[in-house]
Amino acid sequence: MTTDATSHDWAGTGFSTRAIHAGQDPDAATGAVVPPIHQVSTFKQDGVGGLRGGYEYSRSANPTRTALEEALAAVEGGSRAYTFASGLAAEDTLLRAVLRPGDHMVVPDDAYGGTYRLIARVLGPWGVEHTPVDLSDLDAVAAAVEHGRTKVVWVETPTNPLLGVADVAGVAAIARAAGAVLVVDNTFATPYLQQPLALGADVVVHSTTKYVGGHSDVVGGALVVGDGAQLPVGLEGPTGTTSLADAVAFHQNASGAVAGPFDAWLTLRGLKTLAVRMDRHCQNAAAVADYLAGHSAVTQVLYPGRADHPHHEVAARQMSGFGGMVAFRVGSREKALEVCERTRVFTLAESLGGVESLIEHPGMMTHASVAGSALEVPDDLVRLSVGIEDVADLVADLGQALA
Repeated sequence: MTTDATSHDWAGTGFSTRAIHAGQDPDAATGAVVPPIHQVSTFKQDGVGGLRGGYEYSRSANPTRTALEEALAAVEGGSRAYTFASGLAAEDTLLRAVLRPGDHMVVPDDAYGGTYRLIARVLGPWGVEHTPVDLSDLDAVAAAVEHGRTKVVWVETPTNPLLGVADVAGVAAIARAAGAVLVVDNTFATPYLQQPLALGADVVVHSTTKYVGGHSDVVGGALVVGDGAQLPVGLEGPTGTTSLADAVAFHQNASGAVAGPFDAWLTLRGLKTLAVRMDRHCQNAAAVADYLAGHSAVTQVLYPGRADHPHHEVAARQMSGFGGMVAFRVGSREKALEVCERTRVFTLAESLGGVESLIEHPGMMTHASVAGSALEVPDDLVRLSVGIEDVADLVADLGQALA
């Protein structure tokens, strides 16, 4: 089952209107204003092949998942969306759809550790090579591209955990000239703050576990494909077309790592309030970053919304807000661990994007898998997912932890 955001009347409406209504018409049978959880594995057929609404088996399509996919396509400005059991399941499905043994990827030199582990240790033995590069340096990106071999340019912006910002339009031009697919992980920025497809990306990746779900109660992932996006030059998909969306749809069904109905329902509920939550996340994160920048125990603050961030101008050009993630350095691993262990409002935990504030040590937690590689992060780095609590409490908590 595919989703097509352009077929709905919600095109042209505001972000929150699409998030609340796209794919979510009141139930035809009961009038329920919230899509029901279709907790079902199979669907009755009206004669052999007589499918009602295109549904036969919930791995292939499920009405609750369809509602989420239509809503995500609408808010990202894409033509079709596909949801998965996790962000990494979405990434794995996409990369299997667009890569073959012997192909090459360009990846960020500070990518999320789980993404890098998938590329280096799962796809690497399969025969896919990669080159880490500073994506903020367009000359370096162009130099890393191997024409004829590079099939994917992978962008995170902002990156996890160093909050680097890539010029999506600039990287898109380089990828397009090489016949490669441009993938943008939009998890940190969310579709509310950044629209990579409008900037030239072919496909957007989300860990919907994070801001889209927003309540730390569901794990999921998504791919949103741009209108007319094609597979890398020279590749034909398993359905006999060069359509990127067709290839992703085939692999979603063939691999089967789909979002379950209840997970899809929870994620759809979170999406409805994404805009209002992100406004508060951004407001709180900016205040926290400014506080940390003035603290004597902090040696560096990384937040794209600050004028001293090296990529602030690019971020201001392509983002409508700077997000809820803040990273800072304190001079030593020991101090970083102490700060992480002393907070009371900030919870020491992995993941991010929920309504509650989280603190972590990337080197030993989310990015332990890149230790010893080109993507190893500084050992004095602390990463914050700034929640939507009262900002005075957040600042006071960091103050006592840094004291």
